[in-house]
Amino acid sequence: MERLQKYLASCGVDSRRKCEELILSGKVKVNGIVIKDLGTKVTEKDEVLVNNIKVEKQEKLYYLLYKPEKIICSVKDEKGRKTVIDLIEEKEKIFPVGRLDYDTSGLLLLTNDGELSNMLTHPKKNVKKTYYAKIEGILLPNEIKALENGIILDGKKTKKADVKVRKIDKRNNKSYVEITISEGRNHQVKNMFNYFNHKVLKLKRIQYAFLDLKGMNIGEYRSLSIKEVKKLYNYVNNL
Repeated sequence: MERLQKYLASCGVDSRRKCEELILSGKVKVNGIVIKDLGTKVTEKDEVLVNNIKVEKQEKLYYLLYKPEKIICSVKDEKGRKTVIDLIEEKEKIFPVGRLDYDTSGLLLLTNDGELSNMLTHPKKNVKKTYYAKIEGILLPNEIKALENGIILDGKKTKKADVKVRKIDKRNNKSYVEITISEGRNHQVKNMFNYFNHKVLKLKRIQYAFLDLKGMNIGEYRSLSIKEVKKLYNYVNNL
């Protein structure tokens, strides 16, 4: 037997945290009874419904997408805008792992493996994410040191980061910076540079854990290999 929210996540409904929300909101039934207790356990023999639709375990799918800008990082959009799901030809029930801003491009994982998604996005896991940013102004040595050691955002200090200036364009007063963080706060990279009044003009995620965009063009996606999936599980379990 396993907890209901874990079972739902393994069925590809959503991440475990989202599945907990579904349970608490009364949208899940087990054998015809609405369940709101997160401690409820089920087996594959039980009939489980979400919004009156039966769910059951399915083949696990894992995709790596090179997300373009101006694409919503969501399963669907109330305003009818294009989402990352629309870029995947196979229309299985998958969802993005974490998110990238509307105007941010780069590496994004999509899966129906709610358990792995929950592990990767859990705040305690500190999965490393590397971004390439084009910013206004020249990033100074003291600013780099402060960013690496942590700055105060919304009353809380950021964790240590790795910052490398890849190019400086003095004529146009721009800097091109590679930054690696291990947190997932909203708009974190933008806010970190904005702290020193450096507006982010372009932002791309180029690496997530050990995965990168090598050999891919913007808008393309590929399936992860079994070896990569196992390595991803090992990576997050060892954090």
